[in-house]
Amino acid sequence: MNPRRWLIALFVLAIGLMPLSALAHKESDAYVTLRTDVKNDHLMHGQWDIALRDLDYAIGVDTNHDGAITWGEVRARRAAIEDYALTRMTVRGDGLTCDMQPTDQRIDEHTDGAYVVILFDAVCDKNIPSKLTIDYRLMYDLDPYHRGIVTIHAGDKIAGAVLGPSSPVASLNLREPDRWGEFKSFVTDGIWHIWTGIDHILFLLSLLLPAVLIMRRTDKRGGGLRAYAAIAESTGTLMALSPGASRYRWEPVASFWPACVDVIKIVSAFSLSHSITLSLAVLGYVHVPSRLVESGIALSVMLAAMNNVYPLINKRVWLIAFAFGFIHGLGFASALSGLQLPAGAMAASLGGFSVGVEIGQEAIVLAFLPLAYLLRKTRFYQVTLLRWVSMLIILIAAGWFVQRAFDILIPGFSALLPA
Repeated sequence: MNPRRWLIALFVLAIGLMPLSALAHKESDAYVTLRTDVKNDHLMHGQWDIALRDLDYAIGVDTNHDGAITWGEVRARRAAIEDYALTRMTVRGDGLTCDMQPTDQRIDEHTDGAYVVILFDAVCDKNIPSKLTIDYRLMYDLDPYHRGIVTIHAGDKIAGAVLGPSSPVASLNLREPDRWGEFKSFVTDGIWHIWTGIDHILFLLSLLLPAVLIMRRTDKRGGGLRAYAAIAESTGTLMALSPGASRYRWEPVASFWPACVDVIKIVSAFSLSHSITLSLAVLGYVHVPSRLVESGIALSVMLAAMNNVYPLINKRVWLIAFAFGFIHGLGFASALSGLQLPAGAMAASLGGFSVGVEIGQEAIVLAFLPLAYLLRKTRFYQVTLLRWVSMLIILIAAGWFVQRAFDILIPGFSALLPA
């Protein structure tokens, strides 16, 4: 196999692996809050919010399989829910394990759907020490991307961490919270949020596919070609191959730098805008219903890919990326919607998550752009990837939009990314 075929095979594999992280089950979140009791040094009161869809996936709450989980079905499975959850988290202090005792169970609405709220007490044999170890195993055997955001309140001190199958154990100091450790924990969380968010990945892919090409339009009057846009404005834009082959022609960029500069402009604009709405939403200044946010994200993916097939925009495309970034930032904010933290802890969490999102995003760009540049002259890239991959993205995003906006289940789409 010659080097070019190796590159094509590697490129196809890289694109093919992107959706695999989202197959079968949507990434899941849970929120654990523990508060020390001012009157009892052996006791902590806990609240555990677990997505109802996750519990149904794990132990089956929808007993009649009609797709609608009722409060009656939740009550009937109360013991099973509590047993499943409380046996999958351990709280230890000074080497001794605290006993987890359920006290109540409720239903609460989060931005991404209904959650079961398990109220419990963690009863310790000794006085609760200043350092606790949390061993978190919820969904560890079912969803490798599940995460549990754990927060412990001890008077005016707050400590927290993001735990999951890849890092299930954390030691939290209640006297001197480790803000640097919390920051790193949320950096990892932000990276995985991007890498497991197939809609965000497909949006980036739609922006990146034409990054190493210049579109030129056939001048039918003169029979020649004229520049359709300058390199700096078109090489990394939302433009792609038009079905009218006689009217448009794609040419590879002459050098890597113009494409790289244009990608930097688009990614920077997107990053700035989604950082703004992420911060505003997490801090409580902006609230948009989840249904509108998720529908808007699907629509942005569809329009970005559609402009690759039927190009309408060829100037200042970084402004389009900037505009779409606002809605994606609201989507990122849903990952932190359950946090109730003071200023210092919130700054560490929000800052770490934002950095992680950027790292995850830049990793995708850095992996994609060099390979795209090396393949830019091939028909495989200019036709197969640019046109047909964009069409596939349009189809997927249209399915997401219908599901999310109109609450209509389309068979097959929920396997890729539930609405």
